[in-house]
Amino acid sequence: MDPLLLGALVAIATVMVLFSGVSVAIGLLIVSAGFLIVFDGLRSLELMPEILFGKLNNFALLSIPMFIIMGASIASTRAGADLYEALERWLTRVPGGLVVSNLGACALFSAMSGSSPATCAAIGKMGIPEMRKRGYPDAVAAGSIAAGGTLGILIPPSVTMIVYGIATETSVGRLFLAGVIPGLLLVSLFMAWSLYSTWKSGSAQVLMASSYSWKQKFEILPRVLPFVAIIIGVLYAMYGGIATPSETAAVGALMCLLIAMIIYKLWDPRQLWVVLRDSTKESVMILFIIAAAGVFSYMLSSLFITQSIAEWIGTLDVNRWVLMGAINVFLLIAGFFLPPVAVILMAAPILLPIITTAGFDPIWFAVILTINMEIGLISPPVGLNLYVINGIAPDISLKTILKGSLPYVACMVVAIILLCFFPGLATWLPDAVMGPGQ
Repeated sequence: MDPLLLGALVAIATVMVLFSGVSVAIGLLIVSAGFLIVFDGLRSLELMPEILFGKLNNFALLSIPMFIIMGASIASTRAGADLYEALERWLTRVPGGLVVSNLGACALFSAMSGSSPATCAAIGKMGIPEMRKRGYPDAVAAGSIAAGGTLGILIPPSVTMIVYGIATETSVGRLFLAGVIPGLLLVSLFMAWSLYSTWKSGSAQVLMASSYSWKQKFEILPRVLPFVAIIIGVLYAMYGGIATPSETAAVGALMCLLIAMIIYKLWDPRQLWVVLRDSTKESVMILFIIAAAGVFSYMLSSLFITQSIAEWIGTLDVNRWVLMGAINVFLLIAGFFLPPVAVILMAAPILLPIITTAGFDPIWFAVILTINMEIGLISPPVGLNLYVINGIAPDISLKTILKGSLPYVACMVVAIILLCFFPGLATWLPDAVMGPGQ
């Protein structure tokens, strides 16, 4: 059978299996095994266990559970509330400062936790009631938190970037650096829209807030600065050549646990057990998907699907930006239905040879892909963040939350366009810190 036609059959079968309700990892294994048996014979299954476990034989994977523990220890404390309160106290006199402080808290907390739902829950529980009480429109209050929660998969340290690095054999350090400036760009765009929307609402209450003394502003900093220092320390150790990403993740996880125990009195063994239990569950889920995606990639390569698609794309007489536009549409649609980790692991083996053949930088593309995944987190029908916000504020309808999040989707699209015109936004910092790379 023609490999391109076979690739279309694989795509249709994969979508059907994943929509049947089975887990992503099991679904990938079912599709891989089925096509290998039909087109390559039963003997091809002999290699599946070796590929499955061999994909996990990578020291860089150790950083994933470590960063997850780092985030879980933060999410299990009042760190999110303290972070929100600290920014509120310092930005209280800024017009529309409360929504700005919420977005800033989302950016910092999501960077520390690496979890979009955890960020929405931690900051939303404090921020949404406060914004509504002070006259902010429900759409702005809910939409800003939903969008702010997505920043964790772009701003380092990011588990999504680690997965992309492993899937494409790209430097995790360069990927982390590539996400810094685009992450700050997105935060700025979010804040700009939020200030405009609150100004447009014309509510005087929105522009007024409680005043705090200098003593009140400084007294909360000791509870927040240690977590910020850990992020800075992790990044410094990684880029200063002191330790590998896995080693810095392990130290960061230990330090976050210690701070949670010392500052937030997380001494109860039952609470610590919950942190470790939840971290283990999430880590196993991600690692299982990575292993299954390795088998899926082997199937695509063994049946010459990946090579044929890349060769076919190379023969197309089409502008490379038209090609990139088509890839973005594909990523958007995939992100609407699947979690970011699954999309990256399934799409990277196919897309990487295509983008490199077209002359695009894989580091730059990682940022474009990640922003597309952020859009999926606040877009229906799956839109996980929308449902988290609805759970926090059930009296705000999903329609209102979606309406409030759409302008932030537009901000992300603007960021993608800016990155296309100015790719140096993603590539300059990695080249400046680590030297010109791939």
